[in-house]
Amino acid sequence: MSDVSPYVLVLYYSRSGQTAEMANQIGRGIARVSGIEARLRTVPTVSPDTHATLAEIPDQGAPYCTKDDLRHCSALALGSPTRFGNMAAPLKHFLDTTGDLWLSGALCDKPAGAFTSTGSLHGGQESTLLSMMLPLLHHGMVLCGVPYSESALNQTTSGGTPYGPSHWAGTGEPQPLTDHEKAICQTLGQRLAGFAVKLQT
Repeated sequence: MSDVSPYVLVLYYSRSGQTAEMANQIGRGIARVSGIEARLRTVPTVSPDTHATLAEIPDQGAPYCTKDDLRHCSALALGSPTRFGNMAAPLKHFLDTTGDLWLSGALCDKPAGAFTSTGSLHGGQESTLLSMMLPLLHHGMVLCGVPYSESALNQTTSGGTPYGPSHWAGTGEPQPLTDHEKAICQTLGQRLAGFAVKLQT
């Protein structure tokens, strides 16, 4: 057991900043729950030959995630822009290195959820969220979505699903998150943090 303070790991990959802003909103939801904090982490891009070519610390934004960040989290929010209805390669590449955590059961029984951003309104938001849940199930995590008690799910005209938060970024100049999308992100963060605290007591 780690001696660090309990935290929800918000692990994401973001190319244009929209998924990163969703991560920030999820962090705001986590902050509503006492006794736990948010830890935002990202992953580096991968080159076609999959060799690491970037510095160990990004120039801006969240630090790169380590497997210890994942191992010791109390809950996980996993985020990616959609790539043909699936998560982006950099996030998948990181998850593919976590076989030792799967073997040890390090993530078993921890709450987890997913979030995504797409360029087009029907650009694979739900399929991306569902595909991101597959490795979480293999790790034995407990999936957490967004219930319809969050009124923004019924009011949104952009992103937002019961499978997890989503954002419609548009194909031109990126659209900012709507108030409904922000509310759905914050609800997921608050639910993950709340479940994590309950499971620790």
